[in-house]
Amino acid sequence: MARFRDFNIADWFSFYRIAAVPFLLALIWFNERELFSWFLLVSYSTDAIDGYLARKLKITSARGSQLDSYGDQMTLIVGLIGLIKFEPAFMQENYPLILIAFVPYILQMILAFKKYGKATAFHTYLAKLSAVIQGVFILWLLFFGPVYWLFYTMIVIGVLETIEEITLIYLYEKWVAGVKGIYWALKDKRRLNIEQNSS
Repeated sequence: MARFRDFNIADWFSFYRIAAVPFLLALIWFNERELFSWFLLVSYSTDAIDGYLARKLKITSARGSQLDSYGDQMTLIVGLIGLIKFEPAFMQENYPLILIAFVPYILQMILAFKKYGKATAFHTYLAKLSAVIQGVFILWLLFFGPVYWLFYTMIVIGVLETIEEITLIYLYEKWVAGVKGIYWALKDKRRLNIEQNSS
């Protein structure tokens, strides 16, 4: 079991996002839209910071990738809860499209836990792009109102990213972290097959 001193600075930014969830939920409960929006912005900002620090300081790890994934998932869910509370008309109007994106995401989580016993931490390029677009859209909606082209882009990229994640779950028998995408996964598997056949 890891001790507190074993965690690095990037891990602590991920811990912040996880620890902030109850506080953000409390702000939703007390109808504090402005405070919720600003603190959600802080949480999304730490997502960019922890990845940058991990790469810059060369302190990436499987544990850090998993913490980052948990932080991302919890921040996304609390952001959606905030939209349900503060933008009910928008959510009701667009719930079919939101379900189209969210149901496969839940399926992907179930498949990951069934196969690996924990969430994935592939952190593909598509996943990073999807997270950025989600964060920008949710925050823009909370601060200024809906931008529909951004909303539709978020849905399309989110569905494509989930399909990629499900495909990677089927490609990798064991849990791995830091897969750039399907192309790199297939390239890696071909290399491994060549090495196994030559040995």
